[in-house]
Amino acid sequence: MNIGFIAHNAKKRLMQNFCVAYRGILSKHQLYATETTGRLIEDASNLSLHKYLSGLLGGEQQIAAQIESNDMDLVIFLRDPDSIDSGEESVHQSIVRLCDIHNIPLATNLATAELLVKSLDRGDMEWREIFK
Repeated sequence: MNIGFIAHNAKKRLMQNFCVAYRGILSKHQLYATETTGRLIEDASNLSLHKYLSGLLGGEQQIAAQIESNDMDLVIFLRDPDSIDSGEESVHQSIVRLCDIHNIPLATNLATAELLVKSLDRGDMEWREIFK
């Protein structure tokens, strides 16, 4: 499964801790992230990720393009709702919209991310293969 990771600055440490905690599950999948988030995840967890551009330089749009092509199976987007500006909001809404269109599970907080990764480990996400 292809899993995308995006995290706002205030949530990057949380994303690192999440990936360390679920390293065993995540290591079995193809992982993608915006550049800074990906580097931080690699440093903390020793997982291997394909890194796109930094989010501000177009990395979120690159992940959105992968979602739009239905090439992403799960997205973990840890957002900081208190720090979103109007320019970023359109990209964020695009990611949410594309996940809805293509039935791609999306977590925007830690609780949902944990549920989805545990579901992935149990094999509950295999239905995504049919959608492709």
